[in-house]
Amino acid sequence: MPADHAPLRAIALLVGACASFALLDSVAKYLSQTHHPLLVAWARYVFHVLVMAAIFMPRMGRALLRTRRPSLQVARGVCLAMSSVCFFSSVAYLPLAEATAIVSIAPILVSVGAVALMHERAPRGAWLSLALSFGGVLLIVRPGSALFGWAAALPLVAALFIVGYQLLTRRLAGVDNGLATLFIGALVAAVMLAVVAPGRWQLPENWLQAVLFVAMGAIGAFGHLLLVRAYEHGSAAALAPFGYTHSVMAVIFGLLFFGQFPDAVSLVGIVLIVSTGVMMAALRRVEARPIED
Repeated sequence: MPADHAPLRAIALLVGACASFALLDSVAKYLSQTHHPLLVAWARYVFHVLVMAAIFMPRMGRALLRTRRPSLQVARGVCLAMSSVCFFSSVAYLPLAEATAIVSIAPILVSVGAVALMHERAPRGAWLSLALSFGGVLLIVRPGSALFGWAAALPLVAALFIVGYQLLTRRLAGVDNGLATLFIGALVAAVMLAVVAPGRWQLPENWLQAVLFVAMGAIGAFGHLLLVRAYEHGSAAALAPFGYTHSVMAVIFGLLFFGQFPDAVSLVGIVLIVSTGVMMAALRRVEARPIED
């Protein structure tokens, strides 16, 4: 597949995945108002595991648990769990759009991390993109704003765990089956959170909450499956800019479900983060395009 190839089908699948993740974040924000974020994150992964097991275990059997690098899979699952706990904790206090935008600096941090830890060549504009993205974060959490406080650090911590998760995913690509990696990561996260969550267990207060707890896992699994399918039909370099539709969806869902919309300065920060990420992804796409004779 050409490095810059992204048919409409692949783009539609990726946008669908982003919409699923933004919807998942919205459900998590709603549930985090009444339940501990550890419990919300645990439910997100335990039902994710159950949905994937029901769909893939009948035809894959033990292959769904097979790995050549168990230590990397466990580390990836831990990063996955911690990123969710930090992000779900953040949206309990912060508006969805702003928290999502801050986490959206993760792809740029991944590029920097790949240079530092995996000795990859620095993409063109990486350091400028990083500086501009942090400028956007500072506009969102500026001193004197309603978002300035300890909770504003949580999306940044979540972004760091996402960096670890994505770098480990790169290391496992081509080593383990992609569906196995998706399943094992969720399983590790569910087990880890089951260990640390006791003492914070709380039954749903009504049927709506019970349905939403189950729905989180289904939405998460569905989103990840759409993501896998998107990258089967289009190259990562070409699809990367469309991943920032997650931030756009977060603004829409934040307004639709919670009546929250960023103020003018925060909106500028969000636009700066998203536009910088898109610019960075576009530059990587150009670099990935083969030179024709």
